Amino acid sequence: MITYFFERLVLERALEMMNLVSLCDITHGLVPKKSTDLFVKPRFTRGYGITRLPLLELNSRENLNAKRIRNLRAGPIFCKSYGDAAIVYQEEEIPKAKLIWRAIKLPIYSVALVPLTVGASAAYIETGLFLARRYATLMLSSILIITWLNLSNDVYDFDTGADKNKKESVVNLLGSRAGTLAAAITSLMLGVAGLVWTSLNASNIRAILLLASAILCGYVYQCPPFRLSYQGLGEPLCFAAFGPFATTAFYLLLGSSSEMRHLPLSGRVLSSSLLVGFTTSLILFCSHFHQVDGDLAVGKYSPLVRLGTEKGALFVRWAIRLLYSMLLVLGLTKILPLPCALMCFLTLPVGNLVSSYVEKHHKENEKIFMAKYYCVRLHALFGTALSLGLVIAG
Repeated sequence: MITYFFERLVLERALEMMNLVSLCDITHGLVPKKSTDLFVKPRFTRGYGITRLPLLELNSRENLNAKRIRNLRAGPIFCKSYGDAAIVYQEEEIPKAKLIWRAIKLPIYSVALVPLTVGASAAYIETGLFLARRYATLMLSSILIITWLNLSNDVYDFDTGADKNKKESVVNLLGSRAGTLAAAITSLMLGVAGLVWTSLNASNIRAILLLASAILCGYVYQCPPFRLSYQGLGEPLCFAAFGPFATTAFYLLLGSSSEMRHLPLSGRVLSSSLLVGFTTSLILFCSHFHQVDGDLAVGKYSPLVRLGTEKGALFVRWAIRLLYSMLLVLGLTKILPLPCALMCFLTLPVGNLVSSYVEKHHKENEKIFMAKYYCVRLHALFGTALSLGLVIAG
């Protein structure tokens, strides 16, 4: 009797192990957290059933073993689901430190440094000066403005439900919408104070107006009652804010001195600002690939929601081609100094990497998430090459 129950216990544990092994997702290498996540679909051979044997019938060990073997002729065991369910579980297991790193979005702060550095390099060509203290003040102010954009974007996307399942959202991490909004407003006020102070010292009213226009673009992009990003206007606003507005304003501020307060807006300055705006907008466009379903659910009609990921990947390919075609034309017509064009062309392999990665993984949410970081890399390297080219040309 004891032997029978022991053998039965061993067989039950063996079946449980078979069930768990069958849950391994070959694609993601994941196993659900609970055995209740199983959906067992047995398929038994006709004519055999699992029966409870009374103790009086345990006289024949051979007959019992034969019945037990027949009763175990079950079909395959299936999971409830693979794919999306496995991805959800994968997201649940992301360490908090990694979520905090994603929430900080440190690489994204290149969008503050690139317009500033390109503007400083363009000013250096005109004046031969580099105002280090002013540059540092503008850099800190720009970082505070980007912090406001990131925090307020999390707050307002939380309000609309767009970030409901976004675990790296600052609001979800802190569990406080009011605290996140207060931090955002504080960052905005400090950043604006730094920009205004620098503009007043430089006595350049054009720079103040351009910076005010850039901040206004950021406000109507995400804040109520406008939320123009929900109408698909995020990329044009991003282009204008970081390109013609911010880059040109930094050029004016970093070139203004007691000897020269009104710098000319030359073709190389304007063309440089257009290139900066273009690569910045590409980051925003690619950041929505893994959010298409969530954006559509809350009525956020970004360009990718309208195009779909397949056409969006094609758009990225042609956008990269357009970027380097523009660079070629600007270099050949000498609107942009030749060293700038040559230095920027060195980033072409990174541009091709962005294009090929998006085309290959645009349907895989867990991988396309990285597309925006490849775009950040392109943006930072392109901006660095552009700045170095301007300095060399000067």
